[in-house]
Amino acid sequence: MPPATLHLGQTLSFAGDPFALGPTAARHERRGAVLVENGLISQTGPADVLGAQHPDAAVVDHGEGLILPGFVDAHAHYPQTAMIASWGKRLIDWLNSYTFPEEMRFADPAYARDIAERYLDILLSHGTTTVCSYCTIHPASADALFEAAKARGMRVFAGKTCMDRDTAPDGLRDTAQSAYDDSKALLARWHGQGRAEYVITPRFSPTSTPEQLEALGALWAENPDCLMQTHLSEQLDEIAWVKSLYPAARDYLDTYEAYGLLGSRGLYGHAIHLDPRETDRLREADAALVHCPTSNTFIGSGLFDMAGLTAAGQRVGLATDTGGGSSFSMLRTMAAAYEIGQLRGTPLHPSALLWLATQGSANALHAEDRIGNLAPGLEADMVVLDLASTPAIAQRHAQAADIWEAVFPTIMMGDDRAVAATYVAGEKVLRPGDQGLD
Repeated sequence: MPPATLHLGQTLSFAGDPFALGPTAARHERRGAVLVENGLISQTGPADVLGAQHPDAAVVDHGEGLILPGFVDAHAHYPQTAMIASWGKRLIDWLNSYTFPEEMRFADPAYARDIAERYLDILLSHGTTTVCSYCTIHPASADALFEAAKARGMRVFAGKTCMDRDTAPDGLRDTAQSAYDDSKALLARWHGQGRAEYVITPRFSPTSTPEQLEALGALWAENPDCLMQTHLSEQLDEIAWVKSLYPAARDYLDTYEAYGLLGSRGLYGHAIHLDPRETDRLREADAALVHCPTSNTFIGSGLFDMAGLTAAGQRVGLATDTGGGSSFSMLRTMAAAYEIGQLRGTPLHPSALLWLATQGSANALHAEDRIGNLAPGLEADMVVLDLASTPAIAQRHAQAADIWEAVFPTIMMGDDRAVAATYVAGEKVLRPGDQGLD
C-alpha cells in the first residue's frame, strides 16, 4: 500500500470569501496537485513541486480535469427523492399533494433504506459528498440515511423531522414529547459517530405546536453543539399562514426565537421574504440562511437577496432542496443561483458560485474545519470536473481565456456527465463501468 496518493490536474481552492474579496479569494493552479494520506489532504501546491517532494506516492493524473472540494448541499429532503419534479403546485398544495403522501411510505424501514441508498448514490454521481437532509417523522428514516452514509464513508448531517400540529395529515404526526424523545435517542445514537452529525429538525412553524417548538428548543439548549434546521419565509401565503397560527408573534422568525430556536448553529432554509427585524436578528445571531434557487423558481417562491444579505455579513449556504428543487445537481443549483442573481441585477461571479457550493455551505454547517476546501488537514472529499464534457460545453470551453471562462459553461450547462470522478475520504466512488479504485 503506497504511503500517499498524489492527485494531479487543475486545482481550485479558496483563501477567503469571494463575496468579500472578489475572485482573488480563489487559488487556481493550472497544473496542481493534492496529496492525500489516510483520508485527509496533507498538502496542496504545484504538481512539479509536490511530485519532487513525494516521489514514492501513488499518482492519479486527472489531466485537464479540475479538482475541487466535493460539493456540499446544505438543505435537502431525501424522502422526496422519488417524487422530484412533480408538476404544478405551490408550496402548501405541493406538500399535501405530493410530499406528505410520499413521506408516509417511510413508515416502512425497508422503503426508507432503499430510498436512502438510492439518494446518496445519486448525490455521489453528481459530485456531492456531503448533504444536510431532513428525514421523516419516523426514527427509522434517520437510521436509514445515517447507515447508508456510513457504508459510503460520507459526512452527512440529518435529523428526524418533527410535526405534531393537525396541519400535517393523519399518519404523519408525532407529539411534542415523542419528538423530543425520538430526537434525543437518535442524537445519542448517531451524533459524532464517525462522520455522522445529528440535526434537530422541526419542519416549520405551521406543522408544529408551540409545545413542540418549546420541547425542541430545550433539546437544542441541552445539545448546543448540534445544528438545528427548519424553514423560514419561503412564500407569501406561507407567511400569512404562520401569522394566522401564531397571531402574537412579531413575525415568522419570532415563532422560532420565542421557543429557543434561533442561534448561531441554526439553518433557515429559503428566507426569501424577510422583514428588516428578521434580517437584523438573523445576522446578530450569526445564523445561516440556505439559498435553494431551483426550488424557489420551481415552486414559484421568489428571488433570494444573495447580494444584499452577503454584503451585510450574513452567513449563507447553497442547496438543492430536493425534491422541492428540480435537480440533484449542485452544478444546476449554481446555474439557478446565477439566474436569480441576474433577475435581481446582481449576477454572481463563478468564484462566488463555486464557493457557495463548497466552502460557503460548509461554513453554513459549521464544518469548514473539516470539509469544503482543498487545504491541509481537511477531509479528502473531492470532485473532478471534465470542463469539456459535452460537445456544446466543449466548443465554448475551447474559447476560454481564463479559468472562469473555462468553468462557467460547465456551471451553466453541466450535469453528472461533467463529473469525471468523486472521492470520499480519499477513496474513489465506483460507478457503473468503473474498473476499480485509482
